[in-house]
Amino acid sequence: MSSKTGASARASRSLSLAESLDRVHVGEAVDVLNHLPEASVDVVFADPPYNLQLGGELTRPDQSRVDGVDDAWDRFDSLASYDAFSKAWLKAAKRVLRPGGTLWVIGSYHNIFRVGSTLQDLDYWILNDVVWVKSNPMPNFRGRRFTNAHETLIWAVRDAHETKYTFNYDALKAFNDGLQMRSDWTLPICTGQERLKDEEGQKVHPTQKPEALLYRALLASTNPGDIVCDPFLGSGTTAAVAKALGRHYIGIERDETYAAAARERIAAVDTAPEQGLRTVLGKRAAPRIPFGTLLEAGLMRPGDVLTCAKNRHKAIVRADASLEAGSHVGSIHKVGALVQGLDACNGWTFWHFERRGNRQPIDTLREEIRATNAKAA
Repeated sequence: MSSKTGASARASRSLSLAESLDRVHVGEAVDVLNHLPEASVDVVFADPPYNLQLGGELTRPDQSRVDGVDDAWDRFDSLASYDAFSKAWLKAAKRVLRPGGTLWVIGSYHNIFRVGSTLQDLDYWILNDVVWVKSNPMPNFRGRRFTNAHETLIWAVRDAHETKYTFNYDALKAFNDGLQMRSDWTLPICTGQERLKDEEGQKVHPTQKPEALLYRALLASTNPGDIVCDPFLGSGTTAAVAKALGRHYIGIERDETYAAAARERIAAVDTAPEQGLRTVLGKRAAPRIPFGTLLEAGLMRPGDVLTCAKNRHKAIVRADASLEAGSHVGSIHKVGALVQGLDACNGWTFWHFERRGNRQPIDTLREEIRATNAKAA
């Protein structure tokens, strides 16, 4: 993937998709979002200000000062002004998301509930809340509350009741040693060499997120070539991970110092080779193969007999790819359900054919066709 991280754009006019991609744009989030092409982005990952200003200086037991967030960009006059800010950027993000596009937003108890309420008011549809459990959280030095050891991510689809969105279930299952990926993610906070430092050894950005967090979110909800937009890019974690995974990025950052650090960081990232970007695809993502294709390919013939695994139910294959089992006639799924007295049935796994004395599900033949088609492609 090409990288144009040396460019900077202030959104004084509408931007084409070519002008937008693989760049760090300097400007206010809402302003730049409103100048991007409508319905052009697959995923928005947002790490907005948390509005968590400390009430005074925080110190450790040895009286050393805790480097908390006291930057101007995290200050709001009131909860009402924060809500107005959230509504503005969430509305702008919704405009640039494609149908079926999804939004990730991360926050702490200071802001995430208010952001969640606002996105619901704007008719986003929440798919999950994911808890990032920090394996190495900062202690609670005052000893007056529980240690804040987690943050919450909301994952939502652009439109209520939208069902066609990207969720790479099988890839995540492979990533998790064959187990379903849960909504609690235990990952360390950003430390060590990953943490960006300035010439004086100070943190470049106070709330830099770990790449592992973005890796998992983008692996779950995007595919190679997709476009990921981060309206609060900060130190560039989202863009760096997107580039590494073969995704395009659109970064927006109001602070030129952060933007410069992000550009330098992104420029040093290499995109994985095409073969390395491939992931496990489940059957839902596989090309649809009608049962009739098996007859066209000569793998089934009219008059062939199909049985269930235990040979209790039999059906005759007809020329139009329907099945006949006594008085029951219909598709492989319908007849499979009827002979069992059920409401539904997966006919591909229920019905079996005989090959060299062994019963095998007809799904085996469907996979043979898919393999043949893939090789031809």
